[in-house]
Amino acid sequence: MALPPAILLVGPTASGKTALAFELATRFPCDIVSVDSAQVFRDMNVGTAKPDAATLARFPHRLIDLITPEQRYSAAQFRADALREMASIAAAGRIPLLVGGTMLYVKALREGLADLPQADAALRAAIDAEAAARGWPALHAELATLDPETAARLKPTDAQRIQRALEVLRLSGRSLGSFFAEQAASLPPFRLLNLALVPEDRSLLHRRIEQRFDAMLNAGLVEEVLLLREKYRLDADLPSMRCVGYRQVWDMLEGTLPRAELRDRGVFATRQFAKRQLTWLRSMDALTVVDPLAADASARVLAAVERHLA
Repeated sequence: MALPPAILLVGPTASGKTALAFELATRFPCDIVSVDSAQVFRDMNVGTAKPDAATLARFPHRLIDLITPEQRYSAAQFRADALREMASIAAAGRIPLLVGGTMLYVKALREGLADLPQADAALRAAIDAEAAARGWPALHAELATLDPETAARLKPTDAQRIQRALEVLRLSGRSLGSFFAEQAASLPPFRLLNLALVPEDRSLLHRRIEQRFDAMLNAGLVEEVLLLREKYRLDADLPSMRCVGYRQVWDMLEGTLPRAELRDRGVFATRQFAKRQLTWLRSMDALTVVDPLAADASARVLAAVERHLA
């Protein structure tokens, strides 16, 4: 049987994903699934650009407001939840529309996750001691007898990867390749259209980032963080408070960032975040790339979706 269609709309922050998603949801029978590691947190609305109640009533979003800012949410949890929601949407005869910019989530969804054993500090120390005594080429030769496929991809001096391959073997009795084969077999059971919004003019994206951060400050980002600190037991190392914008406000409230520098520091951090997102996108294949700042961006996205659904 043919796989059901799904649409993945990704791009850096402030690239216009939300507006395009709403246009798609208006034109096609799509249900939106958030791919945003910040919007999973309840009560974090301003700094995550979460749609307001009226917008959510018109365009319901799945996978937002899942946990408190005190909790953690992994890429593996996202993948399981997203696949469940996608199956539910498809079963109702509609099209999953996944929208966001958390590239680790995107990678997990598109490629699956290898369920590798956790690192073992004692075992790594033992392997390092063996390498000190015998040399990494000798350990590479040992790996070649146990996991020839992995060894063939590694140089005899690639200490980090040889160590990890031997660690996995000794912990699980299995080769790295067997884990990655399982990962490949867990690709999502959907015919996925991958739409990537990649602005050609970076200066225009930077201007939009500035406007977006200014709007968040005017909408009460600082006040939101103050309320979060009152309501929850938070610290600077929690994923929620490491989110761009929240981290800078936290530092200001802690006295390590002058109030006068908050705006510029927040804009800079958001630009760096967008740069990392674009780096991720450049490493991905099978993308239909659209410049969201071009005059025909909307038309190109709609045309790509129409072709995908035809």
